Formats: sequence, C-alpha cells, structure tokens
Amino acid sequence: MLTLKKVAVTGGLSSGKSTICRLFEELGSYVVSADAIVHQLLSPDTAVGQQVINLLGSDIIRDRKFDRKKIADKVFSDPDSLKALEKILHPAVFDEIKAKYLQIKNEQKYSLFVAEIPLLYESESEDFYDAVIAIMASPHLCRERFKQQRQQEDHEFDRRMNRQLSPMHKAAKADFLIENNGSIDELKDKITFIYSQLTKP
Repeated sequence: MLTLKKVAVTGGLSSGKSTICRLFEELGSYVVSADAIVHQLLSPDTAVGQQVINLLGSDIIRDRKFDRKKIADKVFSDPDSLKALEKILHPAVFDEIKAKYLQIKNEQKYSLFVAEIPLLYESESEDFYDAVIAIMASPHLCRERFKQQRQQEDHEFDRRMNRQLSPMHKAAKADFLIENNGSIDELKDKITFIYSQLTKP
C-alpha cells in the first residue's frame, strides 16, 4: 500500500491558497486548513482558548466568543504578544493536522493529503510534509483581493504581510511554485500538472 503523501500549500496573503486547495480537493485530495483549525481552537471553552485569554486578557471575549479583530489589534501592535500567541497556536495547529493525517491515511479514499498553511515556514513545520507548494501573485493583485475579500484597508494588508516571510523567500524554499496572476483555467492547468507529478506511483 502506498503511503498517502502530505503536501503543504503556503504563500502570502490573498495569493490564492484556498482556491488552489479547492482545486486539489476536486481532484480527489483531502484538504485541511490551518486557519479553519485556529477558528475551532479559538473558543473560550478550549484549553488553547484559556491560554490565549491568560495571555491577552479577558477583554478579548465578546458575547462569549473571541473578538478576532481585538486579538489582531493587540498582537500586531506588540511583537512580543504576537510571538507568545504563535507559541500557543502553532504547535496546537500542527498537532491537529497530524492527528487528522493519521486518521485518514489508511482509509485509501484520497490521493493526497493537502494542508493549507499560510505560516508554514514561520512555524517551522515544513519537515512534516513530502512536498511544499508556494503560491505567488503580484503584490498589487494580492492587495486588491485582500481588500475585497476582507473589507480591510491597505495598512492592514501591510501589517499582516510584515509578520511573514516574503513570498519570494517562501518560493525559494518550496518544491513547487505556482504563479497565480491569470485565469482560473490557467490555474487549473497548473494544479492538474502538479497533481499528476505528486500522485505518480
């Protein structure tokens, strides 16, 4: 029995990571999202949630839920708080992804295990994966997508990008690079080619 390959998809803000993961899913891959896992973990009722409250204070809770904007405002203006938050979240997210992989790897239902991880290299979790795909798009295009999708201003895009490795740095470290500046059909062609490479016997 072939071992289910583990593939990480990473890249800068609004470069198209989620779209690419959806295309992999359509081809038969199992897909997990680090951001979705963070959403699940960030509940006041979880052990991780309690650690975050202890770190940042109870004022980050509103209507018994985490106020993600308030958390962002606190940590992006204080590098030490951001590092401390990431020390809580990164290992917890990695553990969830690893557990999900172990759960499905023997089911023989999927052709690839694909994890969307924006901060893959920043969290130093790349060694778990058999291959890494970096997504790049023009900075202007990423900025416009971010503003449309998130209803956020320019400064928020810059603030978040400044906490990451540059897209060029990620591309240099990855096994595959996808430039996402064209049409969805062009993107599908690129994904289909990489998928065929990764699923070769």
